[in-house]
Formats: sequence, structure tokens, C-alpha cells
Amino acid sequence: MALRARLLSILFWSVIAAAFIGPGTVTTAASAGASHGAGLLWALVFSTVACLILQEASCRITVVSGSNLGQALVRQYSGRGAAHVIPLFAMVAILLGCAAFEAGNILGAVAGLELISGVPRRPLTLLVGTAAMLILSMGSTRLVASLLGGIVAVLGISFLTAAIALRPEPTALLAGSLVPSMPEGAGLLVLALIGTTVVPYNLFLGSGLSHSQTLGEMRFGLGVAIIIGGIISMAILVVGSATAGAFSYQALAEALAVRLGAGAPLLLGIGLFAAGLSSAVTAPLAAAITARSVLGGTSGAGPWSIGSWRYRLAWASVLGVGLAFGLAEVQPIPAIILAQAANGVVLPLVAVFLFIAVNDRQLMGPTGLNRTVNNSLMAIVVFVTIVLGVTSVMRAVAGGAGIPLPAERTLLTIAAGIALALAVPVAQAIRRGRRPPATGAPQMPS
Repeated sequence: MALRARLLSILFWSVIAAAFIGPGTVTTAASAGASHGAGLLWALVFSTVACLILQEASCRITVVSGSNLGQALVRQYSGRGAAHVIPLFAMVAILLGCAAFEAGNILGAVAGLELISGVPRRPLTLLVGTAAMLILSMGSTRLVASLLGGIVAVLGISFLTAAIALRPEPTALLAGSLVPSMPEGAGLLVLALIGTTVVPYNLFLGSGLSHSQTLGEMRFGLGVAIIIGGIISMAILVVGSATAGAFSYQALAEALAVRLGAGAPLLLGIGLFAAGLSSAVTAPLAAAITARSVLGGTSGAGPWSIGSWRYRLAWASVLGVGLAFGLAEVQPIPAIILAQAANGVVLPLVAVFLFIAVNDRQLMGPTGLNRTVNNSLMAIVVFVTIVLGVTSVMRAVAGGAGIPLPAERTLLTIAAGIALALAVPVAQAIRRGRRPPATGAPQMPS
């Protein structure tokens, strides 16, 4: 694989890093740094590995079988009674989540611009929304992905420069990255760090992007891009450790100015703007790709082609909803709560399906099947996604109903118990899928 091809592959797959490093990641990681210093870096290391494992599995399905994740879901559950609604539920939940969180993406980008300019918020909101629309209208996912790769580079340079300038203690960084610790009351924050990196719509986004890469090329570009994204998230956590007390963008900017000088808030503003803009583009893009894959469209000519009204309506709807709430300077809290609950179900559902699918000999062929090491790592990741999903649903239900949550330890124990209960049927499904076909039975080509 030539150097130019490697660089282009990394640039292409940087769209995944652009998707998971948004204002939510900046807020969560910086808050973790402000509260616990480098002590929770290990959670970002784990979430980066988990993201890589699930994204590789999702993209491998497309490369090996020729079907993207949405098409594989539809094929798996078609004609199975009530189960056929699962792909549609996943699509609706992801569209709802993208629309609900789009306002936060836009307002996050605006918050970054506010730190470095004196322009009023409303014109900045229109500017960010217009920029996202122009990028999405480019008519080529490869061009969009390449542009997002450039935005990720700006994002990375900003936060890495600030993190290095803070001169964190190397031994503290190493210990925080390699030695898991759980400070009192930090359990839900750890899950939030994982949840901002392992996002269900990114699995559909990565699988649905059209490309002609081989399995090896895909793995290289995707792996490097996600690792770079993880390093940027860790840099954000380190930057967050510069502040103490209640976290806010303004408090962090002031703390950085004291520690690093008057130019430091500029780095924060640029980084936050880049994070918000990249996610303001990838959320509508992921919504359109998810809808296309579940509803049977392809990226080529046809009713769901990139230039079709259906595809454009899907991303424009998400962008429009986010822009409307952004102009009103309102976070759509009820929609966000509903989206958190729905995506709390979708993430483990898709993760379990991926686990079963990459062990399905009929879908993947003998060469695309998971190996023992893959299965061991993926089992851990799927377990954590189920715990994350259950806690997200319980928190969303409690928030919507106005009732108090159980104690953190109780909440995590319930979620872990549900995850363990699901282990047996999942293991049985994997065992069935890996069985060689009976002699003379047809097998899907790989």
C-alpha cells in the first residue's frame, strides 16, 4: 500500500473521528479532567479500542459481504413477525438522536466562535448552519469526508497544542491511561466518556460510506483515524484538568489564559468550533446514510442516490431541526431525553447484532469470520455497551418521569445483571452461525 494511498485512507476515515469528537465529547472529557485530573484517561483508552472494534466489524461486513449494516439488519429480520420492525426502530431512533443532538452541535460550534469573536450568537448560528449545509451539498461523500479530515486536523492541533503547553506529569498520564480506577461517584461519568465515543449512528455511517478499499486498506485507514481521534479526546481531558470547580467553556478559557497566556482561549475556541462544525455535518450525513441503508437504497443511481430528493431531505431535516433550536437558543430537552432512551436501546441492539453477524459463516464466508481474539475483545465491548444502554434508558426514564435514580452502585449492578443474562442467548446464536453448512448446501460468496 503506497504512502499516498495510506494517507488518503486515513483522511477518508477521519469522518468517524469527526463524528464522535463533538461538543458532547469536549464537555464530557473536559469535565472528567476538571473533576479527576488524568485519573479517567483509561476510560478513553477503552472507549477508543471499543470504537475501533465495533467500527471495524461494521465496515468489514460491507467489504466482505457487499451489504452495509442497514441492509444486513433488514435481511436478518425480514419476515420474522414483529422482529421486522427492529431495523425501522433503529433507523427512527438514530434519526431522532441526530436531530435532537444537532442543536447541541451547532451551539457548540457557536460557543467556540464566541470565545474568539465579539459577534452576536444568532449570526454565528446562521453562519455555522450555512457552512454545514454547503459541506453536505457537495455531492460526494469522499469530498465531505476529506474536508472533515481537515477539520479534525485543526481540532487536533488546537487541543494537542494546549495539552502539551500545560506540561502534564508523564507518570500521571501513564498511570491514568493504563491503571483503571473508579473514584467515588465517577461510574456514570466513565460510562458517559465511553458513550460519547461509541455512538450507534457512527456504525451505520462507517458501514454506509461508499468506497472501493480492500479489507486491509480499510483496517489501516480506519484504525489510524480512530486512534488519532482517541488521542485528541485524551488531549481534551488533559486541557480540562486546567480548571477546577463547576465546568464551563468560559471557566476553562479563563483557566487556560492564566496558565498559558492570553492566546490560549483562541486555541480552545478554534478547537470547540471545529468539534461543533464537524459533528454538525456528520449527524445529518449519518441520518441520511442510515435511512438509505435501511430503506433499501444504494449510493449509486436510484431513488436514494446522493443527489436525490430523498437523501437530501433526510439530512436537511436533521440540519433544519438543529438550526431552528439553535436560533431559538434552546436545547430540545424532551427530544434529547427521548433520543437518549431510544439510542440506549439501539446501541446494544446493534452491537449484539454485529457480534452475531461477524460470526455468521453464511454472511461473512470463511475468510471474514471473527477469530478467537476478535471474539474475546468484542465480548467485553458488547457487555459494556449493554451496561451503557441499560443505564442510559434508566436515566432517561427517570428524567422524563421526574423520579430519582437508584444509587450509582445499584444502577450499575442492575445493568450488569441484564448484560450477563443476555450472554447465553448471544453465545448460542454465535455458535449456530459459525457452524459449517451441511454438505452440498449453498454458501454466500465472500
